[in-house]
Amino acid sequence: MKTGIVGLANSGKTTVFNALTGQNIPATVYPTTEAEPNVGVVKVPDERVDRLAEIYRPKKVTLATVEYTDYLGITKGDPQQNRKALEMIKDVDAVVHVIRAFEDEAVVHPAGSVDPLRDAETLELELIFSDLELVEKRLERMEEGAKKGKKPDEKERRVLLRCKEALEEEIPLRKLDFNEDELLSLRHLQFISIKPEVMLLNLHEDDMGTEEAASAAGELQERFGLPVVALSGKIEMEIAQLGREEAEEFLKDLGIEEPAMSRLISLCYEHLGLISFLTVGKDEVRAWTIKKGTTAQKAAGKIHTDIERGFIRAEVVSYRDFIQAGSMAAAREKGLVRLEGKNYVVRDGDIVNFRFNV
Repeated sequence: MKTGIVGLANSGKTTVFNALTGQNIPATVYPTTEAEPNVGVVKVPDERVDRLAEIYRPKKVTLATVEYTDYLGITKGDPQQNRKALEMIKDVDAVVHVIRAFEDEAVVHPAGSVDPLRDAETLELELIFSDLELVEKRLERMEEGAKKGKKPDEKERRVLLRCKEALEEEIPLRKLDFNEDELLSLRHLQFISIKPEVMLLNLHEDDMGTEEAASAAGELQERFGLPVVALSGKIEMEIAQLGREEAEEFLKDLGIEEPAMSRLISLCYEHLGLISFLTVGKDEVRAWTIKKGTTAQKAAGKIHTDIERGFIRAEVVSYRDFIQAGSMAAAREKGLVRLEGKNYVVRDGDIVNFRFNV
């Protein structure tokens, strides 16, 4: 899963990126468009994989991964910088929108004051305007083509006009219901306001757990209808730099159940409708990420296209049933291992062995 981190300038995006990836990239107050994006790949924590690895003791353990990209902050009314920043995240699966809620005299707020709701609205409008510009340019090209005798794709034109109308009313494209054909028509344009989004309220460390923080998060959720997670990027970055035991002790002292990385990944998975199925063996125990509703044959394609093409049956047992049985042999004896066909919808935590013939 690819996730782009966006936010207004000086919102603490890079600090959040460090917290999520365990890196230590310097946070620059005045970045330039010459800077390269920060990219970090994070393993998705999964206790099921850890437990299965203890049982099978495989040569290799492979967790699902999330790739985070952090680039320039968005600046109101700076189309050149904003265009370059948004270009970097056009191919991501989801967006994490960092919203500043901390006071810090050393980090100047571009608008002169801290106001999470105002800032969130500012950035959301920049995403909408970016998509509107894209729609208008595409429609112009289609018109020019028509004048030269090239017949426009009417299906695409209709859906673009619908997008244009929504964007002009400052409605993000994720609020519209598109069918599969319409989404296919739009895919090449890589809109940003159509992507699933999670809002991250970046608090001062002293504001964690306060009524004011809860109120600010609630306001954002009510205004935008998006999932909101509140945390202190600074504290979470410190936790990410610690060893496992030290981090657990630090979290305990702060009264935090799990680090930001885990909470945000869980929220993104839920919001994107993603689940994991598992494969096991002496060679490898592995988690594979798929969309909810994926059939067994399509899930087989995640491993290899040959397995999807030559699919015969899927041997399936739920993780819970496997653990209760104690072994695959015991699960078979109890009738917990099922043979499923190509249209079986894979569930979260299914342990699957694909039978195929190519």
